[in-house]
Amino acid sequence: MKNITISIILTVFLLISVSSKADTQQGGSALQIYLPGEITIESNAPNLGQVAIIRGDELLTAKAEKITLGRISSPDQKITIDRPTVLSRLACNGIPASQVTLAGADKIIISQQHQIIKGSEFVESALGYLKNNPSDASICQYFPIQIPPDLTLSDINENIRLSPSLAASNIKNQAKILVSVFSGDTEIGSREVMFLLKYTCRRAVAQVDIPVETLISPENVKIEKTISNYPEPANWIVPYGFVARRQLSANTIISADMVGLVKPPILLKRNQTILIKVDRLGLFVTTIGKALQDGGVGEYIKVQNLNSQRIITAKVNEDGSVEPVF
Repeated sequence: MKNITISIILTVFLLISVSSKADTQQGGSALQIYLPGEITIESNAPNLGQVAIIRGDELLTAKAEKITLGRISSPDQKITIDRPTVLSRLACNGIPASQVTLAGADKIIISQQHQIIKGSEFVESALGYLKNNPSDASICQYFPIQIPPDLTLSDINENIRLSPSLAASNIKNQAKILVSVFSGDTEIGSREVMFLLKYTCRRAVAQVDIPVETLISPENVKIEKTISNYPEPANWIVPYGFVARRQLSANTIISADMVGLVKPPILLKRNQTILIKVDRLGLFVTTIGKALQDGGVGEYIKVQNLNSQRIITAKVNEDGSVEPVF
């Protein structure tokens, strides 16, 4: 392709040299130089022989071809060389303008051959990795937080591959993927891609107004699927069988602190005479006491020992007795 381009430029140059004198500065010059409008080269240090077609005296041609025209500092940079600059560089190397005929463009835009890996390609590679290696089965959506910058390579290489891997991240609802770029077995660059994660979760929603102490059931609460920024808590359970701890309006999303266990029926009444007993390690002791609070089975209440008048905390047993808590 490059040889075809040069051949076309040479043909144009010869036609212009024969048919027009508009671009010449002096007839019968020792060098004829054709300047293309734009050209791409492999080197990052262009010389006149790489970017122009030079004809004329062999010694001057060989000398002119080696004249440098600057340096391309990054693969995606372009430098512009105009006719006065070309003549100045020639003059600095002992070839005066009087010996030169210029044709073609007024300036040359020079760029270096390079390869660009788009930021979108890094995102696509990272997304494929996440979908094939989900950290949580409930993840349903991935949103790239920012498209990484393009990666510019100084050489064109068909043996390029992207290798994504999971990178450490301290943010629970985000994933960081490192996408490394390899040429064969050699890593030549990388980009990081951050994703915001969305999760499929369940939630309980009141269908009607629910008074305090009302039993939660499918008749008054429905379970919905929703999308959340965070995964469903590991201890989340369907609240059926619990009771409302407070008034719940219709359409309220019910959280764990809004419901509680059904209170056991009152077994002991306040001021009721009760049996206090201790049965531990072969020691069995009983005494009479008075309940200072109502209490159900398994609840802890204040009890007064009628013999010692001491007030203690005791657990209500199924048989109506209480056991002190030591």
